[in-house]
Amino acid sequence: MSVPDIDEMGPVDFVVLEFPAGHQHFTGEVIEELAQLVESGTVRLLDMLILAKDDDGKIEAMEIDEVPGLDEMRGLEGQVAEILAEDDVVNLAAAMEPGSVAGVLVWENAWAAPFGSAARRAGGQLIATGRITIQAIAAQIEAEEATANQGA
Repeated sequence: MSVPDIDEMGPVDFVVLEFPAGHQHFTGEVIEELAQLVESGTVRLLDMLILAKDDDGKIEAMEIDEVPGLDEMRGLEGQVAEILAEDDVVNLAAAMEPGSVAGVLVWENAWAAPFGSAARRAGGQLIATGRITIQAIAAQIEAEEATANQGA
């Protein structure tokens, strides 16, 4: 696999999707949505892992090509793969509950690559990034509504 020109890449994100014990309903819907993002050029998948944490806390990390039944995901990975180190896996799995399974996705925000390249050519550099979870937004809206209702 070849490494793309780093100056032409967009920002890179990751997500860990945990499926708690007893709630692992893999319907294929997530894979279909991911495939649409890849096919449209919105994202380029750089790495994908499946993590399993047993009841004793032991972690098993598997590359997508090692997991039977995930054929449709194998073709989604981009040019760079296996960028997560063993320490990364341990750190990501620390947040998992025993008995759970998680999917780890690392992707390039391909839609932002032209903007990022232009910023770098202009001498700019990304010095901070962040993410606001949907849960945090919902909690803030609920808090504001509760405050408004108290004053009414």
